[in-house]
This record gives sequence, C-alpha cells and structure tokens, in this order.
Amino acid sequence: MGKPTGFMEYQRELPGDRSPAARIGDWDEFHLPMPAEALRTQAARCMDCGIPFCHTGIMVGGMASGCPIHNLMPECNELVYRGLWREALARLLKTNNFPEFTGRVCPALCEGACTAGLATAPVTVKNLECAIIDRAYGEGWITPAPPLVRTGKKVAVIGSGPSGLACADQLNKAGHLVTVFERADRTGGLLMYGIPNMKLDKRVVGRRVDLMTAEGVTFVTNTEVGKDYPAEKLLREFDAAVLCGGATKPRDLPVEGRSLKGIVFAVDFLRANTRSLLDSRLADGNFISAAGRDVIVIGGGDTGTDCAGTALRHRCSSVNQLEIMPQAPWTRADNNPWPQFPRVCKVDYGQEEAAALYGSDPRHYCVTATKFVGDADGWVKEVHTVNVEWVRDEKGALVPREVPGSGKVWPARLVLLAMGFLGPEDALLTQLGVERDGRSNAKAEYGRFVTNVKGVFSAGDMRRGQSLVVWAINEGRGAARECDRYLMGPTRLA
Repeated sequence: MGKPTGFMEYQRELPGDRSPAARIGDWDEFHLPMPAEALRTQAARCMDCGIPFCHTGIMVGGMASGCPIHNLMPECNELVYRGLWREALARLLKTNNFPEFTGRVCPALCEGACTAGLATAPVTVKNLECAIIDRAYGEGWITPAPPLVRTGKKVAVIGSGPSGLACADQLNKAGHLVTVFERADRTGGLLMYGIPNMKLDKRVVGRRVDLMTAEGVTFVTNTEVGKDYPAEKLLREFDAAVLCGGATKPRDLPVEGRSLKGIVFAVDFLRANTRSLLDSRLADGNFISAAGRDVIVIGGGDTGTDCAGTALRHRCSSVNQLEIMPQAPWTRADNNPWPQFPRVCKVDYGQEEAAALYGSDPRHYCVTATKFVGDADGWVKEVHTVNVEWVRDEKGALVPREVPGSGKVWPARLVLLAMGFLGPEDALLTQLGVERDGRSNAKAEYGRFVTNVKGVFSAGDMRRGQSLVVWAINEGRGAARECDRYLMGPTRLA
C-alpha cells in the first residue's frame, strides 16, 4: 500500500450530510461531497493487510463476509491515495458494473470485513467507491463503448432491476443482441421505484440506462412478459432468456381490520411517490400522501426507513416504526465476530430525521400488531399492538410470545406494511414451466443459474429471494457468464 501506517495516523471520516431540517424539505440526495484531498487521506487508511477479507464475498457461519462482486478495493484505494483516479476507475469497473448504485445503497459488506476494523474503524470503502465513479462521470471519462463484434445471438432479459441490468450489460459486452423487458413505465426496477430519490437520485439510474442504450442494449418498457408479451414467444424469438423479475410478492399482515382503507404495502407507497415525483414533482396528486396523518410503519428494515423518510417529506403529523424483532446491540455480539457483517443497531437517515423533528427515534422493538380499527368511513384510525418476548420452543427455535398486559393503541391514519417479500410472482414462471424451490423462487443452482427449461436462466431476487443490490449484481453477472457459455461454448465473461 502507498501508506502502510495510514490507518494508525488518520481517523475514519465520512462526508457530511445536509441537516435533517433542511433535507426533509426536498427530495434531493442528502450526502455532501467530500474534497479530493480528504478522500485521498481516507484511501490512505487502507492497510497493507496481506490477505484482504474485504473482497472475499463468502459466507462465514451463515453470515455474509466481504464484497459479493469481489471489488478489488485495496488496489482502488491505493490508486486514489496516489491521485490516479482514472486508473482506480478502471480497476473498479473490472468487477462492478454499477458503482454509482452500490456506492449509494449498499450496506458495505466490504467494510464489515475490513482488517483495519479489528484495531480501529474500517476504511470508508463505500464512500470511496462512490467518489471514484461520480468523479468519472463528472470528468467525462464514462463514454459509450459498444462491442466491436456482434455474435448475432439474441437474448431476452426479463426485469430491469440490478440483476437484469448487470446481466444485460455483461451479455452486451460479449457481443450478443440484448433486449430487456420491463413492465413499469421506466427502466430500473427496484433502483427506480423501490428506493426513494433522496437515497438514489433517479437521474443516476437514467444516466446508466442511457449509456447502456448507446452501447446497444434495447429496453422495452410498459411490457409485462406473460401478460402483454406471451411467455412462449421468448423461446421462439430469442436464443436464450434470463429471468430477473425480482421477489415482488409483499408479505401481508392478515389480522382483523386488514381490509380498511389507509393500510397499504410499502412498495406501493414508495412506487407511487417516485412516479409522481418524476412525472410532476408531486403536483398531479397521483400518490398516497402522508400529509397531516399519523403514520405507522410496520417493519424496521431499509424499506421501513424509506417509508419514514418519505412520510416526513410529506409533512406527516407523526411517524412510528413497529418491529417485531429485538433491537440489535450497538456493538458486535460474541456470536457475530469479524469478518462477518456486523449485526449492530444503526441510526439511518429516516430515524435521524424523525428524531430531529419529534425528539426521539421512531423505532419500537418487540412489538406486533394484533388488529386494525377503522372509523365510520372505513378508514384506519388505530393500530392495536402487544409486546412480545422471544423464547425457544420445544424444537429449540426462537418464537415470539405475547407479554401479558402489554397492549397498546396507536393512532394511525396511514399504515405502511414494510415486512419484506415472499418471492416472485407466479404468472411468468408458471407459463414457462420453470420449477420452483422450497421458497417458491425459480429453481436454478447458484453458479450455474440455469433452470429446468432449456435456454432459460434466472438470477437475482427471483432466484435467491429478497436480498441486496450487490448480490443482485453478482447474480446478474454470473447468469450472463453461464448464458454466454450456453450460447458460445467458451466464455470470457467473469
């Protein structure tokens, strides 16, 4: 490394954020840029650790450890430290098709496995990754690079989320003619409509889609394969197909009062808000407004945070998040050692904003809803809950048990269900005759990605279940490699 003692000389620093009071007044990204010299100092903290764990991307004791796409961050960091930004970009793009996405929304599995984190704070890998690609776009280093030779093979990619985009990008680089089908009106899948604009500006997504279009990828929107486009046509009109439709079936909460108005899935709330924001800056009113409402978010993950942040920007009256699981510890527990990803409690942007506005963190742990109560017009007005404690049953599994006398009534005029997703929707897989695994996902072995239907592959959340953007990119790249091997025999795709 260029500065072997850097991790001892410099403290970990992240870019500042706009104040919560300021940023809830708009939908812009809230992280502030970091000066180039400060970024070089942070890159200098990357130690000469001999065997870097940050880019391993393996499972350790059932937990992820390191980057699933194997970004060579020690090499990128050294190049940034030396001021060789363009060379750092080239090294980063060897493994990551979309650093502008992972640099914004990835939880940074790499940092959880950073060796410097054993002695001090880990290197700011995620921030450096984002800085490299943003500088590259700003300097004009990112330009269309269509393949020099076309194979004549046609491949359909179903879904334009992170796995579909990564798969299409790789297959296009191999020279195939790639068509990406997207049922929504805009390309990007989860990146476009599942993540709010303040966390991932949609101009960033559009910029990448425009680049891929210039490189020869064809995008077909407003077209749902299996509905608008018969599934059997895929097998007639294309030499291969890769199913990257995601895990889009939301988990419901079937308790008394569920049919009341004002109880909606988080994905519907977020999707409508982003579409209206892009169409009219919310002037058309085609979204579910939280303005002036007491909002209850059920679910404490990233999607729950996004719901809280969106509701605050609508100027809700209050927001509370209910989470059935216990609060994670603030530091690593004994059963969560390095280099596993640290399962620790963090204050994300939505909670920080709510605390600034209302004086406290909106999350409430070990709480579950038992029923919803409505008003005379059929709108939800209350959420009834109980506290739970987690105990082991006769098989040794942890199960929730109601705490007697812990009932509570929460005022609620909007309830957002953010409890994750159960798996892919049925229509396309059924029409193609694709076998399912025990969790209803497309059955396709990791590493091969091929289904039981000849020439049909699957990747991302449709294959593995709900997961991270970085895992989706990993799978999209892997499926592209195996699809290329199927079409051509040998493959040069990594």
